[in-house]
Amino acid sequence: MSVSFDFDGRVAVVTGACGALGSAVVERFHAAGATVAAVDVVSPDDEDALLDIEAGIEYYQIDLTDEADVERGIGEIADDHGGIDYLANVAGTWRGGQPIEETPVDEFDMLFDVNLKTAFLASKHALPHLRDGAGAIVSISSRSSLSGGEGDGPYRASKAGVRLLTETLAEENSGDVRANAVMPSVIDTPANREMMPDADHDSWVDPADIAGVIAFLCSDGASPTSGAAVPVYGEA
Repeated sequence: MSVSFDFDGRVAVVTGACGALGSAVVERFHAAGATVAAVDVVSPDDEDALLDIEAGIEYYQIDLTDEADVERGIGEIADDHGGIDYLANVAGTWRGGQPIEETPVDEFDMLFDVNLKTAFLASKHALPHLRDGAGAIVSISSRSSLSGGEGDGPYRASKAGVRLLTETLAEENSGDVRANAVMPSVIDTPANREMMPDADHDSWVDPADIAGVIAFLCSDGASPTSGAAVPVYGEA
């Protein structure tokens, strides 16, 4: 079933825009008529970047772990486009494979920086602009954040933090800005296929399908919904 949204005249900020999920979210908002500010520390010219720049999509290079750079970049986006209506916190990464006692502290720090701090800083500095237009935030948590597990504890903890950040944003901004999260399991990306070549890829969720849920959560159709963590597991 094809579902359409009308975001004409709206401005959407998408972080992690050069990755598989981020680029799909950019494409979904753009197809719905939004002006899209595609944010990443990676350039679209990088050989691994999946973002296509076209009319209505503008790339902004921002280090989302650096507050001064986030404040600068979000302010620039708002000035360039007259405001911000939606923020999709997609930037994130996964690391795992060893138990807690064998996990280097720099790996722990990196996961919390990339998965949680980026969402915190982008939300913090976008909120004043989002309030002006009764906007919406959607962040990426994870199914694995719902329980402990072997070998990827810091990742799970960082994504649990995203859920709690989402709930806090929803409470603090009730009536002004909606905040929700989505919880993927395994996303069908080139990187995941390379890491798990023998897995059942047909059970994984396509990034475009997750992008559709993110668009819905930003739309008027989800106007009663804030503080939710929405499963997007597919059959994985």
